Formats: sequence, C-alpha cells, structure tokens
Amino acid sequence: MTAAEALRDLSNELVALQQPIRILDSIAWTDDVAERFFANGAQDQPEVSANYYWQSRPLGFHPANLRRDLAALRSRCRKRLGGAPVEALLVGRVDQYLRVIDLLEARGTAKFSGISHELYGGPQDHLHPGGPTLASLGEVMNSALRSIDSGVWEPPNEPEYSAQEGQAILTERLAELFGRDLVRVIVDDGIVADAAAGSDYIKLRSNARFSERDLRMLEVHEGWVHVATTLNGRGQPWCTFLEKGTPSTTSTQEGLAVFTEITTMSSTPERLRKVTRRMLAIDMADRGATFLDVYRWLIDEGLTTDEAWASSVRVFRGSTPTDGPFTKDLVYSRGFLEVYDFMRLAVRRGRLERLPLLFSGKVSIHELGILAQLDQEGLLSPPTHLPPHLSDVSAMASWMAYSNLLNRIDLDQMELHLVHALD
Repeated sequence: MTAAEALRDLSNELVALQQPIRILDSIAWTDDVAERFFANGAQDQPEVSANYYWQSRPLGFHPANLRRDLAALRSRCRKRLGGAPVEALLVGRVDQYLRVIDLLEARGTAKFSGISHELYGGPQDHLHPGGPTLASLGEVMNSALRSIDSGVWEPPNEPEYSAQEGQAILTERLAELFGRDLVRVIVDDGIVADAAAGSDYIKLRSNARFSERDLRMLEVHEGWVHVATTLNGRGQPWCTFLEKGTPSTTSTQEGLAVFTEITTMSSTPERLRKVTRRMLAIDMADRGATFLDVYRWLIDEGLTTDEAWASSVRVFRGSTPTDGPFTKDLVYSRGFLEVYDFMRLAVRRGRLERLPLLFSGKVSIHELGILAQLDQEGLLSPPTHLPPHLSDVSAMASWMAYSNLLNRIDLDQMELHLVHALD
C-alpha cells in the first residue's frame, strides 16, 4: 500500500468515526424550555440542567466506545504515516474529537464552559501575543457601530419572499456557482430557525419569510463558503478528512464567511451588531452574568423578547443558566480578523498560492503550511468551487495591497487633513 493510499484509508476512517458527533444538536434547547420561561413572565432562570440534556438530547454514540475507536485510529495514524507532516493533521483532528466527547459529556455542568474555552477560545484571549483581547475588540466594534445611524443608511429589509419563492431564487443563484442540482434548497417545516445549512443543502422554514438581504446572506455565507468548502473537501482524492470540520476549523470557516459577506458588500451594520453583541454577551457570562442578566441586557439594547431569547440561548446552550458560556460565537470575529490578516500577509510576502488553500475543504489557517506541502506532493486537489469574487486571486491581491497601505495611515492626522469635508 502506498503512502497516499494509507492516507486515504485513515482519512476515511476518521470521517466515519466522527459521523455521530453532532455538537450543536446535542446542546440545543427544546421549545418547551422557552415556553416555560415566558409562561413565568421571563422572571426565572430557564429550567436547564445536566439531566435535561441527557433526557432531551441523548448522544447518538457511546462515549467510551468512540473514545476507544478514536484512540486506536490515532495509533494507526502514527504507525502508518511514519512521521509525515500530514500525521500531525490527522492526529490533531483525532485529539479534537476526543475533547469534543469530553465537552458533550460535560453538558449542564461547570466543566462545560471550560472545555469550550479550550476548543473555541475565550473572550479574554489575545488575538496575538501582546495584542488586544477579543472582548476589548468587541467593545471597539460596538462603539464604532453605535456611530452609524441605522435609519438612513440601513438598506431595505422587508421580508417580501415566502420560503417557496426564496427556494426558487436561491436555487437559481447557487446553480451559477455549483451547477444544476449539486446544491439543494429545501423548504422544511421541521427546523426551528428561519434557515439552516448542511453539507450540500440549505433549508428554509416553510412558514418563514425572507428579504432580499436575507437571501443574499444565505447565498454568500452558507452557499459560497460553508457548502463550497464541504464539497471541495468531499472531492479530495486522498485527504478525505477535509470534508468534515473540527472546532479548530470553525474559526477559519466562519471567518471566511464573514469576510465574504463584507467583501461582497452583502453585510450590514445590523448584521455586524448582532455578531458584536454575541461577543459582548459571552464576555458578560464569562465574568459571571447569568442567563437572565444577558437576556435583560439584550432587551435594554432594543431587541424583541424573541430575539433576546434566541441570542441568550446561543450563549448558554450546552451549559446551564448560571455556569458560564458556550464560547463558539467568538469565532466569527476572531476568524474574520485571522483570515483578513492572513490574506494581507500573504500579499506582503508574495505567497498568493496559499489563498485558494483556504477553500480546499474544512481547514484551519494554522494547517495551511502542511496543506501546502501536501499540495506540492500531489496529495491535495485545488478547490473546484470558489466564490466568484475570490476566483481571481490577483484582483483580491490588489485589494489587499491597498489594505496594507491604508493600515500605515494615521487616521487621527487624516481627520485633521480632511476636517472641512466632515464638518
């Protein structure tokens, strides 16, 4: 058996073993929790404990058995790959899945949030040594967004399309990138959110309505990024493990999605406010705030009761109302900053060939060095599906070159220079 064949076999084993692990499904709160919360006038903490998760959200696997199988796979990776660089990728992903099992076993306990910090980071993490924390960046972003008047400049966002109309529109738009019938848009009455995405599909809730902006966001965020990277990973002949993500790849994947929203002019201040509020709410919970504290803060921020509930649940899902946050939603901002700065540095150092690697599957920026070696060895296929605005790498490089230039400008001094244009 060749080294490439061994890599493919081990990759396929990893894909099969991780199949029953469903993090978000395992930590979601059922509708009856909300019903009881609002029936009590939103005055008491939601009724969520460790028993709740095991009774309402049973795992689709036996933790001890899956740990044993993953540990055995890790040993085979080390034996059969013989110290090749790709061994580090596979073993690292095995170790992450093992830690995810720990996370899911800790649902509803004080340990859950701590493991979440290990896997997704925490609000007091520094973006780089000596740099600002994620929480402090959230405060800066929040301050900047407050200065934008959402009345005049916010684009129209009327939910004019039914789910069936949205299905037809998205089907046509996604066919332009992926071809006909490769990506499905499904109308479904069994999902809680207005929309949800999977490996090769996007679901729309049957009784939901969508604005043009909503459909554009689903197209570029879910379709151009999340579905595209899944399909590109699925198409890998040897590194089939790139079809599936891990917590470490989540940051890069969501960062790419936010980057794509912004660089295609699809995002809005309100969308960024939502991402920023999540960061600030996680920081509050990390410093001891309870579910009720976060919920009431979001009400004070102007959210409706349903919006405040949904956002608060994202912070405490998997945990309890008093035991700290699930920190995954930090990855949207962390990931965007890492992706943006990686692209700037790639332009500065003349490594444009690294940019398409971001779409070769579910990858982390920190894996790109090894993936570049695999590419040179013929073990990595280039991505088949790239967002239209990133398919021309030289054009994106031009944009990033100016970005590097702009970051050298003292904005306070430019304000003095342009004062008459702003008065």
